[in-house]
Amino acid sequence: MAELDYLSIFADRRIPCGVDNFELTAQEKEEQYVSANQKKEKRGRRGVLAVNGEDGYPYAIPVNYLYDKETQKIYFHGARAGYKVDALRNSDKVCFTVYGNETVREEAWAPFVQSAVIFGRCHLLDGGPSTMAVLKRFMMKYYPSEQLAEEEIARSGKAVQLFEI
Repeated sequence: MAELDYLSIFADRRIPCGVDNFELTAQEKEEQYVSANQKKEKRGRRGVLAVNGEDGYPYAIPVNYLYDKETQKIYFHGARAGYKVDALRNSDKVCFTVYGNETVREEAWAPFVQSAVIFGRCHLLDGGPSTMAVLKRFMMKYYPSEQLAEEEIARSGKAVQLFEI
């Protein structure tokens, strides 16, 4: 499997609004799914990262993330040491899930939630200049101003570990 193969995304096996599924080929439907899922990843703020934990137990944790459309990579941050880092050093295979747009319909017995599930390999980034550039882009997604983002990077940027899927 490629490092991050977006054709392997499976999610919400419903056609996005405004698309007539009877007139589309299977490939066109898959392209619609991928497009819709990439939009969810781009505007979403949180996802769930699942790693292989100790003794084969899965470990899943919510994380803030940045999706880079050009490189088709997902970035998130965390501490340089801890359970998540140890688990990733033992096995880089991960599952990343984003979800949202919950709606409840009167005729349905349960809420409808859109989601995208991605399987891939997660790598710890080295902390060099290119990593700091990704960190700044990441911060700009969550901070209201560039000045606040830069202040936080100056204060604690060296203690942050960036991860890439």
